[in-house]
Amino acid sequence: MSKRYFRKIIIWALAVFLAGVVIWLYRADFGQGRKIEFGVTFSQKYATELKLDWQKVFISFLDDLQVKKFRLVAYWDLIEKEEGNYDFSALDFQLGEIEKRGGQVILAIGQRVPRWPECHWPDWTRNQSEPQRQARLLNLMQAAVEHFKRHQSIAAWQVENEPFLKVFGQCPKIDKDFYQREIDLVKSLDGRPVVVTESGELSGWLRGAVFGDWLGTSLYRITWNQFFGYFSYPLPPAHYYLKSRLVGWLAGNRQIFISEMQAEPWLGRPMTETPLAEQYHSMNLEKFRKNIEYASQTGLSPIYLWGAEWWYWLKEQGNDSIWQAAKEIWN
Repeated sequence: MSKRYFRKIIIWALAVFLAGVVIWLYRADFGQGRKIEFGVTFSQKYATELKLDWQKVFISFLDDLQVKKFRLVAYWDLIEKEEGNYDFSALDFQLGEIEKRGGQVILAIGQRVPRWPECHWPDWTRNQSEPQRQARLLNLMQAAVEHFKRHQSIAAWQVENEPFLKVFGQCPKIDKDFYQREIDLVKSLDGRPVVVTESGELSGWLRGAVFGDWLGTSLYRITWNQFFGYFSYPLPPAHYYLKSRLVGWLAGNRQIFISEMQAEPWLGRPMTETPLAEQYHSMNLEKFRKNIEYASQTGLSPIYLWGAEWWYWLKEQGNDSIWQAAKEIWN
């Protein structure tokens, strides 16, 4: 056998092997045999932006969908509309209703928290310097943790939302030293775990895993941006599973879960200003079911679905297909 012929055999064998690995990566189901739990992120702000009665929407998540796991959001601009005057009543209502039903909560606090524009500053902070605003933020966080820690439904505190993600949101560049101060403050006030969240597609996770006790990752399938329009991520479920195993090992076996799984459209303008036909381009019943299956195949749990307020809004527009499909997850 000539050396040239032998090299061809080796190259073909490697090609077949690599093709087999790729096929396996795209077909592997790492959730098989595992109990995958689901929850939702609830945003009082977003429900209001959709012109919905946020309390009615929230109760429907509890009693109609029967959700037990929630990620709730402490919006600085809703809690402290006037400097030094804190109104925790809306979150007290949410936490109280969850506790009545035996549910569990991750509470997101900080200046950068879920929903656009990410940084939710009160108007009175707009003209403050960064050090001034940081000092006021620490005051808020201390007041919030001291107030809410009496709620037994809180399983963990999420400090900021995807703080290392530079390409999304109207927020200043992260000050890592200050971020560590935020985490240290929360830990000094309560012993429950601190969650740090990262982008599932645009970050490596290790930095977030080192900062936090638990790591939450987002999972998006179809996004939109002004340069390319709609974009579908070609990643297999194995991307999230294998990365979680590697990062968990490097960071000391941190609990890693999906804190934000796409279950609503990603659009270039507000939902209420976008025709339904365009909304369905990045999320409809078929895509919803596929995303649930895809996320389950990552093997990560729990999985917090993103966009449940939109399901309710869509139901109000006369299409309850996704709402009914969501019922199947918990009922």
